Amino acid sequence: MAIYTKDTLNFVSKLTPRRLWNVGKLLSSYYVTKWTGKATQWGLPMTISIEPTTACNLRCPECPSGLRAFSRPTGNLKQDFFRKTIDELHKQLIYLIFYFQGEPYINPGFLDMVKYAKDKGIYTITSTNGHFLNNANAKKTIESGLDRMIISVDGTTQETYENYRKEGNLESVLQGARNIVKWKKEMNSATPHTIFQFLVVKPNEHQIDEIYKIAEEIGIDEVKLKTAQVYEYEQGNDLIPTIEKYSRYKKNINGTYSVKNKLLNHCWKLWHACVITWDGLVVPCCFDKDAQHRLGDMKDKPFKEIW
Repeated sequence: MAIYTKDTLNFVSKLTPRRLWNVGKLLSSYYVTKWTGKATQWGLPMTISIEPTTACNLRCPECPSGLRAFSRPTGNLKQDFFRKTIDELHKQLIYLIFYFQGEPYINPGFLDMVKYAKDKGIYTITSTNGHFLNNANAKKTIESGLDRMIISVDGTTQETYENYRKEGNLESVLQGARNIVKWKKEMNSATPHTIFQFLVVKPNEHQIDEIYKIAEEIGIDEVKLKTAQVYEYEQGNDLIPTIEKYSRYKKNINGTYSVKNKLLNHCWKLWHACVITWDGLVVPCCFDKDAQHRLGDMKDKPFKEIW
């Protein structure tokens, strides 16, 4: 529990008066819109997901990056564009997510960008498949000041792991996690708060208990079980878990599948967050993998004008 407390206090330390005032404006405009039915927007996003790269070393079957299936241009986030964006938004921005599509560590300037955001007092988080956490990169990660790291570990044996993480190597990922934990201890650092994210699918659902044991042995701070989104689910899918609470889908009387939860006509994220792709496209939702519903392009105008 003490570890979670440290992470919470670290996050709270980023809440300057100006940022809290901005949060108040965002909440107010959200509820005004919800109550009146008239779109109202005050403030700037307190959360932004920025895309370090579209490239990935793996071939995961439900991922556009893994499938090499993008219809939009691909590439790496450039440092000058990143710094310009942070300079424009850091006074209101609380939470910066360094992932959208792709593996962040493929971008050679990734950790320099983390440090730049960290120096602006922003809470930084990334999600990685863990294959690039060699000793040197692990040390640089701690030095960058990254606040939170999600490591995807979707199986506790190689056979199960590679069922989804195609072309991945489980032992490389676990060793990378050990490297991060080692350098945290060496440098007496409380960050990053480390998370093993276990994407629950039918082939690995029997290993849920085991992932907790492995995380504890290595010294990982937290384990999160995530439900999987699959693109073709109506007629069933080999990835849909049999454990109901870990499935986004329900089986109907006629044998077909449908999305379990209701789709509401309002979403708080549209007010407080957005995504910026590697080349400056601004989109309102992380489900828009191909950036088809664009608010604007930062190559043409500054973010504040787009927002």
